[in-house]
Amino acid sequence: MDLLRFVSVSITLATLVTMFLVAVVPLAPTEPVLTGFGVLLASGHGSPVAVIAVAALGCSVSDHLLYGFGRISGVRMLDRLRRRPATAAAIDWLSRNSKRWGTPILVAGRWLPAGGTVGAVLAGTLRWRLRRFTPASLIGSTLWSSYVILIGYLGGSIAGQPLAGIALSLAVALLIGTLTSLLLQRSHRRQAAHQHTDAEVDGSDMPVSGSAA
Repeated sequence: MDLLRFVSVSITLATLVTMFLVAVVPLAPTEPVLTGFGVLLASGHGSPVAVIAVAALGCSVSDHLLYGFGRISGVRMLDRLRRRPATAAAIDWLSRNSKRWGTPILVAGRWLPAGGTVGAVLAGTLRWRLRRFTPASLIGSTLWSSYVILIGYLGGSIAGQPLAGIALSLAVALLIGTLTSLLLQRSHRRQAAHQHTDAEVDGSDMPVSGSAA
Protein backbone atom coordinates (compact mmCIF):
# COMPACT_ATOMS: atom_id res chain seq x y z
CA MET A 1 0.00 0.00 0.00
CA ASP A 2 2.83 2.40 0.85
CA LEU A 3 4.51 1.59 -2.44
CA LEU A 4 1.34 2.31 -4.40
CA ARG A 5 0.89 5.59 -2.57
CA PHE A 6 4.51 6.52 -3.24
CA VAL A 7 4.10 5.75 -6.95
CA SER A 8 0.87 7.74 -7.10
CA VAL A 9 2.46 10.76 -5.40
CA SER A 10 5.52 10.52 -7.64
CA ILE A 11 3.38 10.44 -10.78
CA THR A 12 1.36 13.41 -9.57
CA LEU A 13 4.48 15.45 -8.82
CA ALA A 14 6.05 14.52 -12.16
CA THR A 15 2.85 15.56 -13.92
CA LEU A 16 2.72 18.92 -12.16
CA VAL A 17 6.40 19.61 -12.84
CA THR A 18 5.93 18.74 -16.52
CA MET A 19 2.91 21.01 -16.77
CA PHE A 20 4.81 23.85 -15.10
CA LEU A 21 7.74 23.54 -17.51
CA VAL A 22 5.43 23.47 -20.54
CA ALA A 23 3.66 26.59 -19.27
CA VAL A 24 6.95 28.40 -18.63
CA VAL A 25 8.55 27.84 -22.04
CA PRO A 26 7.57 30.90 -24.12
CA LEU A 27 5.64 30.22 -27.33
CA ALA A 28 5.14 26.53 -26.45
CA PRO A 29 1.73 24.98 -27.31
CA THR A 30 0.47 25.29 -23.75
CA GLU A 31 -3.25 25.12 -24.49
CA PRO A 32 -3.37 21.49 -25.75
CA VAL A 33 -1.29 20.33 -22.77
CA LEU A 34 -3.52 22.06 -20.22
CA THR A 35 -6.58 20.72 -22.01
CA GLY A 36 -5.17 17.21 -21.66
CA PHE A 37 -4.66 17.72 -17.94
CA GLY A 38 -8.25 18.88 -17.69
CA VAL A 39 -9.34 15.59 -19.26
CA LEU A 40 -7.26 13.67 -16.73
CA LEU A 41 -8.96 15.60 -13.92
CA ALA A 42 -12.31 14.36 -15.23
CA SER A 43 -10.99 10.82 -14.78
CA GLY A 44 -10.26 11.51 -11.10
CA HIS A 45 -6.51 12.05 -11.45
CA GLY A 46 -5.14 15.05 -9.58
CA SER A 47 -6.49 18.05 -7.75
CA PRO A 48 -8.14 20.81 -9.84
CA VAL A 49 -6.86 23.51 -7.48
CA ALA A 50 -3.28 22.25 -7.66
CA VAL A 51 -3.37 21.89 -11.46
CA ILE A 52 -4.78 25.37 -12.01
CA ALA A 53 -2.35 26.93 -9.51
CA VAL A 54 0.70 25.30 -11.11
CA ALA A 55 -0.46 26.15 -14.63
CA ALA A 56 -1.17 29.76 -13.69
CA LEU A 57 2.21 30.13 -11.99
CA GLY A 58 4.01 28.69 -15.01
CA CYS A 59 2.16 30.99 -17.41
CA SER A 60 2.96 34.00 -15.23
CA VAL A 61 6.66 33.09 -15.13
CA SER A 62 6.54 32.85 -18.94
CA ASP A 63 4.87 36.27 -19.05
CA HIS A 64 7.68 37.80 -17.03
CA LEU A 65 10.32 36.29 -19.31
CA LEU A 66 8.54 37.75 -22.33
CA TYR A 67 8.15 41.04 -20.48
CA GLY A 68 11.94 41.08 -20.04
CA PHE A 69 12.45 40.42 -23.76
CA GLY A 70 10.03 43.26 -24.46
CA ARG A 71 12.09 45.70 -22.42
CA ILE A 72 15.24 44.65 -24.28
CA SER A 73 14.07 44.32 -27.88
CA GLY A 74 10.30 44.58 -27.87
CA VAL A 75 9.89 46.42 -31.17
CA ARG A 76 11.85 43.84 -33.15
CA MET A 77 10.02 40.98 -31.45
CA LEU A 78 6.62 42.53 -32.18
CA ASP A 79 7.64 43.01 -35.81
CA ARG A 80 8.39 39.30 -36.04
CA LEU A 81 5.04 38.40 -34.51
CA ARG A 82 3.27 40.63 -37.03
CA ARG A 83 4.07 38.17 -39.82
CA ARG A 84 0.86 36.28 -39.00
CA PRO A 85 -2.31 38.27 -39.79
CA ALA A 86 -4.17 37.09 -36.68
CA THR A 87 -1.25 38.00 -34.43
CA ALA A 88 -0.80 41.35 -36.16
CA ALA A 89 -4.46 42.11 -35.46
CA ALA A 90 -3.97 41.15 -31.80
CA ILE A 91 -0.94 43.46 -31.54
CA ASP A 92 -2.84 46.39 -32.99
CA TRP A 93 -5.90 45.74 -30.80
CA LEU A 94 -3.86 45.48 -27.62
CA SER A 95 -1.69 48.49 -28.52
CA ARG A 96 -4.73 50.61 -29.26
CA ASN A 97 -6.76 49.65 -26.18
CA SER A 98 -4.03 49.25 -23.56
CA LYS A 99 -3.43 53.01 -23.55
CA ARG A 100 -7.11 53.61 -22.81
CA TRP A 101 -8.04 50.72 -20.52
CA GLY A 102 -4.69 49.61 -19.12
CA THR A 103 -4.47 46.44 -17.02
CA PRO A 104 -7.92 44.92 -17.81
CA ILE A 105 -7.06 44.84 -21.51
CA LEU A 106 -3.92 42.83 -20.77
CA VAL A 107 -6.07 40.28 -18.92
CA ALA A 108 -8.71 40.11 -21.66
CA GLY A 109 -6.04 39.89 -24.34
CA ARG A 110 -5.08 36.36 -23.30
CA TRP A 111 -8.07 35.07 -25.28
CA LEU A 112 -6.75 36.60 -28.50
CA PRO A 113 -4.44 34.67 -30.88
CA ALA A 114 -1.04 34.68 -29.13
CA GLY A 115 -2.56 37.31 -26.84
CA GLY A 116 -0.60 36.28 -23.76
CA THR A 117 2.69 36.51 -25.62
CA VAL A 118 1.83 39.78 -27.33
CA GLY A 119 0.52 41.38 -24.14
CA ALA A 120 3.63 40.53 -22.13
CA VAL A 121 6.03 41.74 -24.84
CA LEU A 122 3.97 44.89 -25.34
CA ALA A 123 3.97 45.65 -21.61
CA GLY A 124 7.76 45.37 -21.58
CA THR A 125 8.05 47.54 -24.68
CA LEU A 126 5.84 50.20 -23.11
CA ARG A 127 7.97 50.05 -19.93
CA TRP A 128 5.13 49.07 -17.60
CA ARG A 129 6.30 48.85 -14.00
CA LEU A 130 6.29 45.35 -12.48
CA ARG A 131 3.85 46.46 -9.79
CA ARG A 132 1.40 47.09 -12.61
CA PHE A 133 2.30 44.16 -14.85
CA THR A 134 2.62 41.35 -12.28
CA PRO A 135 -0.96 41.52 -10.92
CA ALA A 136 -2.34 41.62 -14.46
CA SER A 137 -0.21 38.60 -15.37
CA LEU A 138 -1.28 36.58 -12.32
CA ILE A 139 -4.97 37.36 -12.76
CA GLY A 140 -4.90 36.70 -16.50
CA SER A 141 -2.89 33.49 -16.12
CA THR A 142 -5.26 32.15 -13.46
CA LEU A 143 -8.42 32.95 -15.41
CA TRP A 144 -7.04 31.62 -18.70
CA SER A 145 -5.64 28.43 -17.14
CA SER A 146 -8.96 27.80 -15.41
CA TYR A 147 -10.80 28.30 -18.69
CA VAL A 148 -8.59 25.91 -20.70
CA ILE A 149 -8.53 23.24 -17.99
CA LEU A 150 -12.30 23.52 -17.59
CA ILE A 151 -12.76 22.87 -21.32
CA GLY A 152 -10.66 19.72 -20.95
CA TYR A 153 -12.56 18.68 -17.84
CA LEU A 154 -15.95 19.11 -19.51
CA GLY A 155 -14.76 17.28 -22.63
CA GLY A 156 -13.47 14.38 -20.55
CA SER A 157 -16.68 14.25 -18.53
CA ILE A 158 -18.88 14.20 -21.64
CA ALA A 159 -16.79 11.77 -23.68
CA GLY A 160 -16.04 9.37 -20.83
CA GLN A 161 -12.73 8.28 -22.39
CA PRO A 162 -9.44 10.21 -22.22
CA LEU A 163 -8.61 10.17 -25.95
CA ALA A 164 -12.13 11.06 -27.00
CA GLY A 165 -12.22 13.73 -24.31
CA ILE A 166 -9.00 15.31 -25.55
CA ALA A 167 -10.26 15.27 -29.16
CA LEU A 168 -13.56 16.85 -28.17
CA SER A 169 -11.94 19.47 -25.93
CA LEU A 170 -9.38 20.48 -28.55
CA ALA A 171 -12.13 20.74 -31.17
CA VAL A 172 -14.10 23.09 -28.92
CA ALA A 173 -11.00 25.15 -28.10
CA LEU A 174 -10.08 25.33 -31.80
CA LEU A 175 -13.58 26.47 -32.71
CA ILE A 176 -13.56 29.21 -30.07
CA GLY A 177 -10.07 30.30 -31.08
CA THR A 178 -10.99 30.40 -34.78
CA LEU A 179 -14.11 32.47 -34.15
CA THR A 180 -12.16 34.87 -31.95
CA SER A 181 -9.44 35.21 -34.58
CA LEU A 182 -11.96 35.87 -37.39
CA LEU A 183 -13.82 38.49 -35.35
CA LEU A 184 -10.56 40.18 -34.39
CA GLN A 185 -9.27 40.28 -37.96
CA ARG A 186 -12.60 41.65 -39.14
CA SER A 187 -12.43 44.41 -36.54
CA HIS A 188 -8.81 45.08 -37.54
CA ARG A 189 -9.76 45.45 -41.22
CA ARG A 190 -12.60 47.81 -40.32
CA GLN A 191 -10.27 49.93 -38.22
CA ALA A 192 -7.68 50.04 -41.00
CA ALA A 193 -10.33 50.99 -43.58
CA HIS A 194 -11.67 53.71 -41.26
CA GLN A 195 -8.18 55.16 -40.78
CA HIS A 196 -7.58 55.04 -44.55
CA THR A 197 -10.84 56.89 -45.18
CA ASP A 198 -9.98 59.54 -42.61
CA ALA A 199 -6.57 60.01 -44.23
CA GLU A 200 -8.17 60.50 -47.64
CA VAL A 201 -10.61 63.05 -46.21
CA ASP A 202 -7.80 64.95 -44.51
CA GLY A 203 -5.85 64.93 -47.74
CA SER A 204 -8.78 66.26 -49.75
CA ASP A 205 -9.12 69.21 -47.36
CA MET A 206 -5.58 70.39 -48.05
CA PRO A 207 -5.34 73.49 -50.26
CA VAL A 208 -4.22 72.91 -53.83
CA SER A 209 -1.11 74.86 -54.71
CA GLY A 210 -0.95 76.94 -57.84
CA SER A 211 -1.80 80.41 -59.04
CA ALA A 212 -5.34 81.50 -59.77
CA ALA A 213 -6.28 82.63 -63.25
